[in-house]
Amino acid sequence: MKTTGALLAFCCAILLGSFGTAAQPLGPIQELSLVAGTPSGQPQLAVGADGRIVLSWFEKLGEPSHHAFKYAFREGDRWSAPRTIVERTNFFVNWADVPSVFPMRGGGLVAHWLQKNGEGTYAYDVRLSVSDQAAAKWGSDRTPYSDTSQTEHGFATFFDWPGGDTGVVWLDGREMTGGGGHDGHAGGAMTLRVARVKPDGSVTDESQIDGRVCECCPTTAVATARGALVAYRDRSDTEVRDIAVLRFEDGKWHGPTYVHADNWQINACPVNGPALAAVGDRVALAWFTAQGDTPRAMVAFSNDGGKSFGKPVRVDEAQTLGRVDAVMLDDGRAVISWLEFVPGASEFRARIVAPDGSREPAFRITASTADRQAGYPRMVRAGKDLIFAWTSTRPTPQVKTAVVRLPG
Repeated sequence: MKTTGALLAFCCAILLGSFGTAAQPLGPIQELSLVAGTPSGQPQLAVGADGRIVLSWFEKLGEPSHHAFKYAFREGDRWSAPRTIVERTNFFVNWADVPSVFPMRGGGLVAHWLQKNGEGTYAYDVRLSVSDQAAAKWGSDRTPYSDTSQTEHGFATFFDWPGGDTGVVWLDGREMTGGGGHDGHAGGAMTLRVARVKPDGSVTDESQIDGRVCECCPTTAVATARGALVAYRDRSDTEVRDIAVLRFEDGKWHGPTYVHADNWQINACPVNGPALAAVGDRVALAWFTAQGDTPRAMVAFSNDGGKSFGKPVRVDEAQTLGRVDAVMLDDGRAVISWLEFVPGASEFRARIVAPDGSREPAFRITASTADRQAGYPRMVRAGKDLIFAWTSTRPTPQVKTAVVRLPG
């Protein structure tokens, strides 16, 4: 899955800096000690229902195609010693479509990564593995689907499925065969599919929930008080690629419905997915749009588990690359992060936004680059702490993390 020429103008290389000194409405930003090798990248953060925070990433080993998929738990102001899930020479390593580790209810972990399944550039699978209850030993890996086609499968997201299992949603390219279509390397439509992962690693209830979606924008999903909520970039027959949501309530999927009619018509994939956060029935959904050739990072709020959303609020300052993330606060506000262009540089920023449209001052987590190597910065919340992760690209790519304390 790749970025098209229509968006390459956003992806110029920018010089890297260090931690910011801009106006800081929260506590000081403190780096967390992490033993991540170089080069490393593709960070992902997850927080479990029990409060466990896990960070995962790729590390490149000696050979050009040899990588290790690693993870660590947060332990105070540092991370635990890294553990390796698997080493392979046939990973599909991508700047936007990254692996992840998710804490399952009951104590274990479930991990996913992309692995090549053929000779073609865009022939790869989502592979899953579940750990034991001590989160130390991993079982054999498998796909969450029965499809064996040598096509694209990726942008997977885990979430708590109602009843105790773990849900996984992903983009599935089994219909994208032949010539033409997505950047000229496939025909047919990218679909959105979902399945349930059991604690023993078995997978059930695979189904298609949308038959035509944007080909390479990350997905996002959360548990709400009513069930589960999935958000993704949809794709209409007229190439409008706005953000849609699907709700799993009362044992079935509802939707899709659009969060807001941006009417962003683009015959290309912007590689810029949404981000969801939820506490109970209160939901925040952040996304990127460039409708009217004006790049914007937006957020909209819901009080009914994603059934309806209020008026969108712009989050960025002037010009953004998107790559958003979101966490909910207990008072109904949300912290939204994004990449912002500034004169001669680019910054990983965040701010607190309220459902009524009021915004706290933006603050800088760190300087960054706008190229692919910087990837997607990440953010989670644990109590009063916000945890950030990103890839520092100079002089050598390396995963970095930091924490900031929320007020109150």
